[in-house]
Amino acid sequence: MKDYNETALFLKHKGFDKADICVILGTGLSHLAEQGNTLAEISYHDIPGFPVSTVGSHKGMLSLSRIGSQNVLFMQGRFHLYEGYSPQEIAFPVRVFRLLGCSRFIVSNAAGGVGSRLEAGDIMLITDHINFTGFNPLRGPNDDTLGVRFPEMGEAYTKALQDKARVVAQKLQIPLREGVYLGLQGPSMETDAEYRMIKILGAQAVGMSTVTEVIAAVHCGMEVLGFSVIANKFGGKEKNKGAFADVVRTTEKSGGSLARIIEGVIKELDTGVK
Repeated sequence: MKDYNETALFLKHKGFDKADICVILGTGLSHLAEQGNTLAEISYHDIPGFPVSTVGSHKGMLSLSRIGSQNVLFMQGRFHLYEGYSPQEIAFPVRVFRLLGCSRFIVSNAAGGVGSRLEAGDIMLITDHINFTGFNPLRGPNDDTLGVRFPEMGEAYTKALQDKARVVAQKLQIPLREGVYLGLQGPSMETDAEYRMIKILGAQAVGMSTVTEVIAAVHCGMEVLGFSVIANKFGGKEKNKGAFADVVRTTEKSGGSLARIIEGVIKELDTGVK
């Protein structure tokens, strides 16, 4: 097992201390890290024990910014099972961020819309998820210093944070959809039969990330807020699966609105409440 404490200590010495919130930015969303005043920045390549993103649209940088009264860690790019990383490697940064003081975790991703409710470019508040990856970052010996053996996942996405997101989006007059996210391993896109299965299971969005990180965050005792940018859709006779380049373009277009929502939620938070 990699040494979370060693990596956390390294980052503290590089100025990444006293963090309140960590935000993971998915495909096409790295520019959200431009919010606030940047206090520190470092490449994943230079962080001991950190995986390195192999996805071209992921910048591979960790930055610390000040937004309102909050110190916010931004992961500009994430890691995926389809890249060959283990669930534990994907969860590694989340656990390090908890040691740096983060008590809240905000995750974003690009996802495919399922059915007719969502359109490409929509922002969806994740109310719950279905882990269909076949993997779990908690498998194996439990580290009691991080969390309990059997963490409760009944409210994986914190309702109080969801309420704040709804209020902020309404104030900003930004439409905010809601739904369940289903995580697959990838990297192959879904077949028609798989999409029909996903719809039957009750998911409104599907992607290849997020669930592993959220499980790790809940295990560490962090509050969680999640968003999906609907990059393409699949619904009945309408098919708009799109190439990966189209996914990036769509998420980049909606990224500005999502950045405003995330910034608004962060400014609503009180650092004294952990």
